Amino acid sequence: MRDRPTLVLVGGFLGAGKTSLLLRAARLLHERGMRAAIITNDQGGALVDTRMATAQGFDAGEIAGACFCCRFGDFIAAAQSLLAVRPDVVFAEPVGSCMDLSATVLQPLKQFYGAQFRLAPFSVLVDPRQAAEFQQPDADPQLSYLFQNQIAEADLVLYTKSDLRQTPPQPLAPSPQPRHLSARTGEGVSAWLDEILNGRLSAGSHLLDIDYARYAAAEAALGWLNWEGELRLDTALTPASVVGPLLERLDAELTRSGAPIAHLKIFDRAPSGYIRAGICRNGDEPSVEGDLLASPARRHEIVINLRARALPAVLDEALARATADLPPALRVLRHQCFQPSPPVPEYRFRELIADR
Repeated sequence: MRDRPTLVLVGGFLGAGKTSLLLRAARLLHERGMRAAIITNDQGGALVDTRMATAQGFDAGEIAGACFCCRFGDFIAAAQSLLAVRPDVVFAEPVGSCMDLSATVLQPLKQFYGAQFRLAPFSVLVDPRQAAEFQQPDADPQLSYLFQNQIAEADLVLYTKSDLRQTPPQPLAPSPQPRHLSARTGEGVSAWLDEILNGRLSAGSHLLDIDYARYAAAEAALGWLNWEGELRLDTALTPASVVGPLLERLDAELTRSGAPIAHLKIFDRAPSGYIRAGICRNGDEPSVEGDLLASPARRHEIVINLRARALPAVLDEALARATADLPPALRVLRHQCFQPSPPVPEYRFRELIADR
């Protein structure tokens, strides 16, 4: 693998567990004596995922403001810049509402950059509970359209969160035979890495027939909020005691506003450590990563990434109410709230390109 790094794209719907898997896989590669880097992606700036990657000591690139397909040149530039640290593997995590990646990212990579990067099969993560919800008759048709097409172009389908022992959904057709893994426990992660790195499976083996007007409408059904602030306290608090109540208040305000959460993540970094907490639906028990025992601190850097089935104004109002109790010394560094613009890929291939 030393002649060129392997580029591993991992897709999946919002909240499927992409970042958690990539960080777990990167740590596992480190234990094997290999170096991994990560490229994150979002429709806005101030990304929790990038903060998580750098907090754990990994080299990271970030594509903000559009998906990989619409910023393909920037994506390649980020991947090439990471070559300076001589990675064996570069993980790339596209936006959780993005699809048609085979035609717009994988085929151009094979055509133009096969000499620089070995391309792994495209893995798409599926949260079994989320899949079961999208299979219900009353499922949101816009979001179901995104979800089903993400699966349809996968080279590998991975059921995540196997530690929760969720009942598998009905077969996802058309899709490859799914694998099962857990980023939390590590179950199945090593086997997945072996499978995608051994060079035996093709990358980007499916192309979709996508209605881009419908695709744009489906993405615009979600409101996106990216927020970053700096908190200075008179009385020191732990990162957990800042993030926990803030997530609970924001969850409650969104529920009161009738805004279904697709994914809500809050990251807090203090001099004593960091915490990341997230939920994928209203009222969920949050998943938490980081140092729960980090000592109290007076300075906190907070990042919020929220995607919900609501207008941006509704998200803004919920955020304002949720942060109203924070000390007046709070300084807002970034605040974006919007609906994604229609996707306009730099490339869109109509034919499959052979692997190199």
